Amino acid sequence: MAEVLFYHLTESTLQDALPGLLERSLARGWRAVVQSGSEERRDALDQHLWTFRDDSFLAHGTDRDPHAAEQPVLLTTTDANPNGAQIRFLVDGAAPPDLSAYERAVFLFDGHDAEQLAAAREHWKAMKAGGHDVTYWQQTADKKWERKA
Repeated sequence: MAEVLFYHLTESTLQDALPGLLERSLARGWRAVVQSGSEERRDALDQHLWTFRDDSFLAHGTDRDPHAAEQPVLLTTTDANPNGAQIRFLVDGAAPPDLSAYERAVFLFDGHDAEQLAAAREHWKAMKAGGHDVTYWQQTADKKWERKA
């Protein structure tokens, strides 16, 4: 079973939080796939990951690219895993695929969006019922993560 983490964004946006989490995943030697709820979000994240910091970028591709399987980070709107990722990020209420092939899955959800909160609650119930090791993390005022459950 995958380790499943729920990250409740209360102090920063997805665009602020995701790059650091992806960098930490890559530092572990993992490939990552980011599943978004819409093509618009996928495309916005695609642009953001190239420019999120002045001194570097995060190498990545999208499921539209011809060499998706070679990407260390792949952005998608589907449940496929063409780059053989060990970690899957689910954003904007994206519905998870079977997570048993992953070491870790991370649900990132905006604490100021009622729809995302409701989706996260449903995903939490499903992941617990599926036997996954589930933890809940919330941002502190200084944008660090604190385990709550």
